[in-house]
Amino acid sequence: MIKIYLLSFFIVFIWSVINPKDLFTWFLEVFPAIIGLFILFITYKKFQFTNMVYFLILLHSIILMIGGHYTYAEVPFFDYIKEVFNQDRNNYDKVGHIVQGFIPAMIAREIIIRKNIININVWRNFFIICFCLALSAFYELVEWWVAIFTNEAANDFLGTQGYLWDTQSDMAWALFGSILALLLLSKYHDLALKKILK
Repeated sequence: MIKIYLLSFFIVFIWSVINPKDLFTWFLEVFPAIIGLFILFITYKKFQFTNMVYFLILLHSIILMIGGHYTYAEVPFFDYIKEVFNQDRNNYDKVGHIVQGFIPAMIAREIIIRKNIININVWRNFFIICFCLALSAFYELVEWWVAIFTNEAANDFLGTQGYLWDTQSDMAWALFGSILALLLLSKYHDLALKKILK
């Protein structure tokens, strides 16, 4: 399964880097996926995730690469949704921020359970949600720093599209994503964990 995931990653990666709207924006958007792949590679012998979490990581990487190729404000399908529903902006970035909470929640959950860090379910869920919100806030800080150091070059990376509350809503969507992941996937994740913890 891992080989299929890696092949899928590199196919989308190659597509995304071919004639992106802006190469600098592509790099900024895709860099977390590259770092994630590197971390997974160097830790693979010591810690292997469930196939479920690897699939979610792949999904997150693909979302980043699509956003990098087009920029988050110009993903064509979401331009179509914008027109059909008479929206003010292309909302692909909000999908990215939901996933920014959803998938790290499952990564954190797996590490915490398998390393026996927090055994009480309520406290574990509370920590995971706090972690995902902190991760989202840190990403917003990174966006701010990039904007300071690159000036106008960061506009596509920020993807605010003139929305005053973009930063706050990004964090809110990540918070929502983390809660949603725990509500929808915890039971299935427990089943996946049982298979590898036998």
